[in-house]
Amino acid sequence: MLDKQIATLLDMAKASGAPDLCELPPEVCRQVYSEIVRSSDLAAADVQIDERSIDGPGGALGLRIYTPRDAAATPRSAVLFLHGGGFVVGAPQDYDGLVSTLCRESDCVVVSVDYRLAPEHPFPAAVEDSEAAMGWLFDHASELGADARRVVVAGDSAGGNLAAVLALLNRSSEGPILAGQILLYPVTSERPGMFESYARYESGYFLTRGSMNYFSRHYHGPDLAAADWRGAPLLAEDVSELPPALVLVGGFDPLRDEGVAYARRLSEAGNQVMLVEYAGLTHGFMVMGGVVNAARLAVGQVASTVKLMTGAVVA
Repeated sequence: MLDKQIATLLDMAKASGAPDLCELPPEVCRQVYSEIVRSSDLAAADVQIDERSIDGPGGALGLRIYTPRDAAATPRSAVLFLHGGGFVVGAPQDYDGLVSTLCRESDCVVVSVDYRLAPEHPFPAAVEDSEAAMGWLFDHASELGADARRVVVAGDSAGGNLAAVLALLNRSSEGPILAGQILLYPVTSERPGMFESYARYESGYFLTRGSMNYFSRHYHGPDLAAADWRGAPLLAEDVSELPPALVLVGGFDPLRDEGVAYARRLSEAGNQVMLVEYAGLTHGFMVMGGVVNAARLAVGQVASTVKLMTGAVVA
């Protein structure tokens, strides 16, 4: 059954006559997306927020760094966070409520990545920027009061795709290894519409099939298909020996089935996986914590999972 608070939001969106994002040019779509996210997200928690610019593959790469204000006796864990938005919209500051709350409740440093967006910067620009940010975080963790052995990668939707890809890329790294991956209703398939949940929820539940085609066209090109596994983790031949994973999906989300499929693939390959379905929620619920009670519970679950994933380190 659809969550009652979600149903109210859907009714309000329908009554407002707001256009589908796929009907807008990218620059306008970004403004509308930011307004939508900020209107439903949690209020920003009282944490320190700093901006940092590092050298990225395409030039300056922005990072938004969230740190608990209270002094820590030992180095904290850290989360590399990749925001959602179909690789076309979204920015770290849009997620201040969610990310600052995660920072405070998990008592960790969070580094949110302002990766390049399509269509100006199509695949694999977002992957390259995210990988550069992960390397930077490992190298500079101590400067942030964090422990490079206790880093978790997390992201929602498109960011969930990037988080899954980073976990795969990190597996062959000679440096520190990720302590966990948190995939929030991730994009994992080669192209939109490959799973049955698209047929069930292709319209009427915030994210639509048209929006996913719009995003994929801008990111992957006119055939809407990922070129390789860095655009679609389900294409990876080997998903074994990866860090523990938490995969969250919404019951009324076109992406539900591909998130479930990737969680099962990880489990079948011998990885530790926890798959949780928020049955009454839609796509994007992690940034609805300010108006949807179940979404607020999900934020708490993610914060608790960060603690579990990073709690034990062998000296």
